[in-house]
Amino acid sequence: MLMAALCLMGMAAQAQQNLSWGQGPQVASPDVHADNSVTFNLIAPEAQKVQITGDFLAPKKVEFGGNTYDAPNVVDLVKNEKGVWSFTTEPLKPELYTYNMIVDGVKIIDPLNVYNIRDINNLFSVLLIGGNQRADLYKVNKVAHGTVSKVWYESPTAGLTRRLTVYTPAGYETSGKKEYPVLYLLHGIGGDENAWSELGRATQILDNLIAQGKAEPMLVVMTNGNISQEACPGETSEGFKVPTMMLPKTMEGSFETAFPDVVKFVEKTYRVKKDKAHRAIAGLSMGGFHSLFISINNPDMFGYVGLFSAAVDQQQNGQGGVPSVYADRNAKIDQLFAKNPKLFWIGIGKTDFLIKNNNDLRAYLDSKHHKYTYLETEGGHIWRNWRIYLSEFTPLLFK
Repeated sequence: MLMAALCLMGMAAQAQQNLSWGQGPQVASPDVHADNSVTFNLIAPEAQKVQITGDFLAPKKVEFGGNTYDAPNVVDLVKNEKGVWSFTTEPLKPELYTYNMIVDGVKIIDPLNVYNIRDINNLFSVLLIGGNQRADLYKVNKVAHGTVSKVWYESPTAGLTRRLTVYTPAGYETSGKKEYPVLYLLHGIGGDENAWSELGRATQILDNLIAQGKAEPMLVVMTNGNISQEACPGETSEGFKVPTMMLPKTMEGSFETAFPDVVKFVEKTYRVKKDKAHRAIAGLSMGGFHSLFISINNPDMFGYVGLFSAAVDQQQNGQGGVPSVYADRNAKIDQLFAKNPKLFWIGIGKTDFLIKNNNDLRAYLDSKHHKYTYLETEGGHIWRNWRIYLSEFTPLLFK
C-alpha cells in the first residue's frame, strides 16, 4: 500500500510538472492587460482557421422585415510559429462579456478559460472586467453576502413539485422576527430558475446595492417560467434532457394561472411582508410578458411592476381563441392603474426586435395618462441590458 501511494504521488507530481514545465507553448486566455485590452489565445497547430465571436465586438447590422437589428460579429485569430492563434481587442469598457471560439467552423468554449456558463443549449466562456460603478455591481466584492437556495415547492395548479431559486439578504438568518419585502424575478424563453442568478448576476447586484444602501434588503424569488418543467434541465426526474426553447405551455396562460402557488409558498415559508406595498414582480422578455399579465390579472397583488424587453403581444392563441388570462388586456391595465401601483417600469434596447411592441404599449399608457418610468438603452435583446435594468429597477423598490 505504501509503494502504491508513493507511485500515485509520483504520477501526480509528474502530471503537475508536465502542466507547468511542458514543452508546449505556455499561454493564458483571456489575458487582460493594464489598459483593459484583452488577448485571446488558442493552441491549435493543426487548425486551418480560428475565429472568435463575443459581445465585446461591435455588432454587425442585419436587415429583417424592413427593420435593422444587431447580430453577433466574428473576427479572425492569427497563428504564430508555435501553433498559437491570438487576437487582441481594443481597450474594453468594464462589463461582463461572453464569447466563443470557432475552430474550422465548429463553435467551442475557450479551452484555456475555466469560467463558462450555459444559456439554454449554448455554452459561453465568460470574462468580467471591473473598474466602473456598474460593472463592479457584477463582482463579488467584500461586502455582506446573501444566501442563495434551491427550493422545491408544490404547485397544485401545475400538478408538479417545482423548484425556485431564492435569494435571502445578508442578515436574514440572524434578524429574528424581521419581515422583508419580496421581488419575484422572471426569466426569458428557454431560461430557467438559474438564469438570473448565473447569467444575470442577480446575487452580486443585490448584495452590492444593499451593501451600498441603494436598495432595501429584500428576498428575490427567481421562478422557473416553463410550467411544464420541474426545474432546470439536468436537475429533474427527466435526467439529462437537452435544453430547448421549444417547450409547451410557455405563453398560453398556464404559468400566469399557477403563479399564485408561488406567492402562497413564499409567504408561508419565509418571513416576508404580505401586502401589495411589499411585493414586486419583474421579468425579461417572456418573463416581462408574464409579469405584465400576472400583475394586471391580480391588480391587488403587486405594488411594483418591471418589464425588461418584454415580449408584449406574443401570446399563443389556442383552439378556443385568446386565453382568458390575455383577454381584455387594456381594460385590465386600466384596472391595475386605478389601484395606483407605486411603480410601473419599462426598459428596452434601441435595437431590440421587440421595441415596436413596447412602444405600442407605451402609446396606450400615454393615451390613458397612466404614469410609468421608461429607460431606453443601447443594444438589443441581450443580457447586458437586462443586468442594467435590474440594477436600475431594484433601488426604486419598497421606498
